[in-house]
Amino acid sequence: MRRLNLGKWALYATILASSFAAIPVSANTANVSDDFTAIWSRQQAEKVTLTKETTAPEVNMNFDLVAPDQWVWDTWPLQNRDGSLTTIKGYRVAFALVAPRTYGWGERHTHARIGMFYSKNGKDWTYAGIPYSIDKALGHHQWAGTAMMDENGKVNLFYTSVTDMNANGGKEWNEDNWLQRAEQRIATTTFDINADKDGVHLTNEGEHKIILQADGKYYETIQQFQKHGNNITAFRDPFFFQDPNTGKEYIIFEGQTANTTLKPENIGDEEYRKTHSVPDRAQYYNGNIGIAEVLDHDITKLKLLPPLVESIGTNHQMERPHVVVNGDEYYLFTISHTFTYAPGLTGPDGVYGFYGKGGLRADYKPMNGSGLVIGNPSNNPYQAYSWLVLPNQQVISFINEPRDANGNVHLGGTFNATVKVNLNGDTSEVGKEEKTGEIKPFGANR
Repeated sequence: MRRLNLGKWALYATILASSFAAIPVSANTANVSDDFTAIWSRQQAEKVTLTKETTAPEVNMNFDLVAPDQWVWDTWPLQNRDGSLTTIKGYRVAFALVAPRTYGWGERHTHARIGMFYSKNGKDWTYAGIPYSIDKALGHHQWAGTAMMDENGKVNLFYTSVTDMNANGGKEWNEDNWLQRAEQRIATTTFDINADKDGVHLTNEGEHKIILQADGKYYETIQQFQKHGNNITAFRDPFFFQDPNTGKEYIIFEGQTANTTLKPENIGDEEYRKTHSVPDRAQYYNGNIGIAEVLDHDITKLKLLPPLVESIGTNHQMERPHVVVNGDEYYLFTISHTFTYAPGLTGPDGVYGFYGKGGLRADYKPMNGSGLVIGNPSNNPYQAYSWLVLPNQQVISFINEPRDANGNVHLGGTFNATVKVNLNGDTSEVGKEEKTGEIKPFGANR
């Protein structure tokens, strides 16, 4: 009798398992192949519009300069390996792109370095200068990245090394038409860190190493880019990420897709394609969110993987990508400009988000139906830029080119007021405005 009951239960279990297997799995889960790349299509991006839920607060025109002698822009905090905020003897640490104000507003891009700031309260920041030797750093100048303090107390700085591809050794630079020659690679170095009554100090600078460069297969090289010459090439903005659900580590970055063939799904669904034509050269707006798997503990050996998201025919730049995790929900954020939208499309300078469930490799869908999470208000379209969403849903950015009440443009180059963004599944809403440059303590992604 007992064997008969076991047989019945075995049969029941088989039927039950088959029934579950027959239930369709949401396309927004991690049940996709390891080489799957989600798409931000023209059809989706066409829905981008500012609403009260996605419009950034107006910049306060009575802003102070966090470093009066420096232009300050793309900013990121020092985080622990698990993504939580680092504190060192009560100090919080942040890094940002800086350039002397003796250079013009436009010139700052080709004279950029990475500066360090520290604060006891996360609101009042002290500029501590450039923590590395410019002679040791790779490239003519350095663009954005991230910083991680490992379990041994070493600060790992990841940054973009920018070189004039025609220059000897990368230290020479020709300003003429530099956008066409700005070769970008991803580099790293390390430091020891200590703090005392005089502030935070980085010492014992390590060797600077290139750890990633475009492969021409998944990610467009500058030679491939030069054949069509659209805007600026991109292989930059490394973001170190430890997946809390798997423990695996990655570098996520901005890239551009090597194969610019416009697939039907890059345009939209079949019904949409029947009534919409694609303007010439739209396929060369080929931004993507790239990813490389970290293969060693020291983060010097990596393997390039297919992009997480591509925007061929939609947008040319998906800058400073980063991830926030809440349980099995993965939020993939990036920033983009109005001028980098493909012909026939437009949207505000802002932070855009993509929502997936079940794993980092997911069929990401644009948040809020279009992708827009926070955009500059229409009457002040360039007031701020370079938003970074932190694990506690604080969003930091810098003041860019705000207009006053008379329509006059002022040059910023300093920390903007932090805002909150409230995330609810695949939708979001801009929350309350906080203090200028504020970074509150936060734990790891969960």
